[in-house]
Amino acid sequence: MTRLATALALACALAQPLAAQSMMSGVAMDSPAMTEAETTREALSARLDAARREGTPPALARMRLNGLDLSGLDFTGADMKGARLNGADLSGAVLDGARLDQAWAVGATFDGASLRGASLFQSQLVGASLKGADLTAARAPANFTDADLTGAIFAGADLGADTKNQSMGLMRGDLSGATARGADFSGANLLRVVLEFADLREATFDGANLATAEMAGADLRGASIAGAKFDAADLASARLTDLKGEATSTLAAARNLDRALR
Repeated sequence: MTRLATALALACALAQPLAAQSMMSGVAMDSPAMTEAETTREALSARLDAARREGTPPALARMRLNGLDLSGLDFTGADMKGARLNGADLSGAVLDGARLDQAWAVGATFDGASLRGASLFQSQLVGASLKGADLTAARAPANFTDADLTGAIFAGADLGADTKNQSMGLMRGDLSGATARGADFSGANLLRVVLEFADLREATFDGANLATAEMAGADLRGASIAGAKFDAADLASARLTDLKGEATSTLAAARNLDRALR
């Protein structure tokens, strides 16, 4: 089974009205809209070039780009809201400032891509690969369930819930089961973010806000947590050995600290 097929199967299994997964409810992941492309790499590249010449943001909202090789293309500032990118290869692509809200990128590859300042509100990246991707200062309350975020950069990124907006307060980043070993979350907003059973070994959380984060079963061995906030974060069964930058008070406000593995 290919990675996309595996990710699509997982996405179907997660199709329930819960937080970041709510978009998946009732969606036919094997439909043409989720598996086929309406254009080619060559035609899309020409469209991007034309937009740059005209000085306008590329308009790609809701386009079906599933399975295409889009590696290395420049999508800077593009409007890709609701775009279908399932299984697409965006390795090394530039998506700085791009709008990917509610985009579908199940099983897609963003290895080494630049998404600095991009918006990924409610984006579906189940089983996607973002190894070494740069999401500095991105707004990313997205579904990263089982994604590979090894070495990804989320410095100053906002994956947290908007507690000032009641309806938006339910939307937060979901990294359940994700691999984020060595990832950089320094200064990131991870308020209420789901990190259950995520591999966070050697990750950096210096100055990050992890208040009320759901971290049960997460592996934080060797992680750096200097100045991080863990107020009411659930650490039941989390692995906390060899932490760096830990002060006596750093984890004191967390929940279930007595049930963590230290």
